[in-house]
Amino acid sequence: MFHHSKDLQFNARVSKPDPIFANILLEQFGGENGELAAAMQYFTQAFGAKQPHPDKYDLLMDIATEEFSHLEIVGATIQMLLKGVNGELKDAADQSEIMQVLDGKATKENIIHEALRANPQFPIITGGGPTLRNSQGIPWCASYIHSNGDLTVDLRSNLASESRAKIVYEHLMKFTDDPYVKNTLSFLMTREIAHYNMFEAALNTIQPNFPPAVLQADPRYTQQYFNFSPENSFTGPWNEGVMPKTGKEWEFVADPVAFSKETVGLTELPDDKSAELAEAETLNAELSEVKSAEVKNAEPEGVAQWSDYDSVKS
Repeated sequence: MFHHSKDLQFNARVSKPDPIFANILLEQFGGENGELAAAMQYFTQAFGAKQPHPDKYDLLMDIATEEFSHLEIVGATIQMLLKGVNGELKDAADQSEIMQVLDGKATKENIIHEALRANPQFPIITGGGPTLRNSQGIPWCASYIHSNGDLTVDLRSNLASESRAKIVYEHLMKFTDDPYVKNTLSFLMTREIAHYNMFEAALNTIQPNFPPAVLQADPRYTQQYFNFSPENSFTGPWNEGVMPKTGKEWEFVADPVAFSKETVGLTELPDDKSAELAEAETLNAELSEVKSAEVKNAEPEGVAQWSDYDSVKS
């Protein structure tokens, strides 16, 4: 169940109206990297984690709920940045201000003009409030959500989501000079960093967690680095020395075209890695059984019940 407190998690404040920045801030209200997207992503991921990983279910639901609270902070800030728009529009009898805007005679200082210029939906559709659209008026879409049913995959998606949200807040702070708004954005940006650390710590408790999901990589095609842009090529730990996590050596393919021809499209390699391939197939079978049993063993027999109310009474 959800319990709503009318006090915000962070005391959002605004020193003056700014409809233009209010429109930009919609990116974190109804945009693909915004708070609603994060809340719904972690919320939907939690269902699959409930039985096999109840601790991660708790984590995902807690962070999802915090993201909803951040959505409220962003929405409240947008509403305050539109101070003056809502009240003026409620004066339906006096149309002189709006008519001036439509005639192009309003000054830059006119708040209605600013709102109309920033986002026509503010005065025309929402009456001076936030809406679940991004800064260009595109409605929020469920395709923003990444929930793939494997916790190691989902947690890595969450690391990327928190990274994107963090950089958006970082960019947003460049476009406002309101110290109160900057404080709010800094708080929200910092919580993205905190969530990143939480997800990374949770991922590390799942072993093995590489490669993502269950199946192992085909050892015949894991180590090659194909130098597809040979002019002024660069080397680094991504194509020379020991590969991360595997302990194997990178194989730098300087001429991918020639290599593909020599190996008949990578089907006749100098080393067929038969021993490693057999090992990978064994691991595939073992991990498949473990992952399957993990979920089956966590499912209750008989009537399924999501919550255990009896444990609370005792």
